[in-house]
Amino acid sequence: MAEGKRIVTTPLISLITINYKQAQVTCDMLESTKALTYPRFEVIVVDNASKDDLAERLQQGNYPNVKLVVSPENLGFSGGNNLGIQHAKGDYYFLLNNDTIVTPNLLEQLLIPFSQHPEVGVVCPKIRFHDQPNIIQYAGYHPLNSFTGRTWAIGLMEPDQGQHDKPGPTWFAHGAAMLVSRDVLKRAGSLDDSFFLYYEELDWSARIRRAGFQIYYQPDALIYHRESMSVGKANAMKVYYHTRNRLWFMRRNVTGFSLLVFYLYYFCLALPKALIQYMLPWQPAYLKAVKDAIIWNLTHTTKPPTSVSMPVAIAGN
Repeated sequence: MAEGKRIVTTPLISLITINYKQAQVTCDMLESTKALTYPRFEVIVVDNASKDDLAERLQQGNYPNVKLVVSPENLGFSGGNNLGIQHAKGDYYFLLNNDTIVTPNLLEQLLIPFSQHPEVGVVCPKIRFHDQPNIIQYAGYHPLNSFTGRTWAIGLMEPDQGQHDKPGPTWFAHGAAMLVSRDVLKRAGSLDDSFFLYYEELDWSARIRRAGFQIYYQPDALIYHRESMSVGKANAMKVYYHTRNRLWFMRRNVTGFSLLVFYLYYFCLALPKALIQYMLPWQPAYLKAVKDAIIWNLTHTTKPPTSVSMPVAIAGN
């Protein structure tokens, strides 16, 4: 397999995962990696200032190829993965959520598109829900709706009957599992730390595609995902970062008329709807999260993207 000028017959894969106060969940994922059949991979666990018993669990669990990197502060998803990349030695970086379970031939399958299509920079597996193992969470992404700032996963909540088993390019990577080549970081950079949590993989995907790479969906690779274990199904922090980063993502990646329409849609429809939803049951913490997210965007500036606006998909909101 060629990568730049170097021939790598069996490339080293650096599997990077983040732990935040979920030592047992992280160890469950690491246990599943023991069944991986790929012969050359390292595992880097970044602990985001958890102060839990992860180190002791790693010693007791017999994980000889695991390197623990402890951050003195919580760097979020973006910063945690970037810290892991700094410690990685691999030819490819496999960013994997700690709340996932892998399947044995996962890494071999993820590597295949890189050898078949030189323009591929990122490969993502099919993702099913851990608690509903035949229900799809991700089989690629639809294009961004530039008017609403929304996209949605192909196959979401569908029973897996093979209807999404065709591999091919897709619009966005899924943050739960993405195999990334070294060349991507050289040309597109790494995850942007400003996102901290949510939308960071969408922003990175947009930059990766602007750099000339394809993002590829590989259905023959499979993982199972315990969704939203790190921050819960709904809380103020999730509301804050979803609100803040939806605006931040659009400001960084959409321009012109599409961005104007988005502002009109968001501030005249989407935001009032959210405020009403939080006011009726009286959730002041959520209302404060929305206010803080708007203020953050008013006090942070970003340079416009160098490329044209993304294609519009009218369906969905």
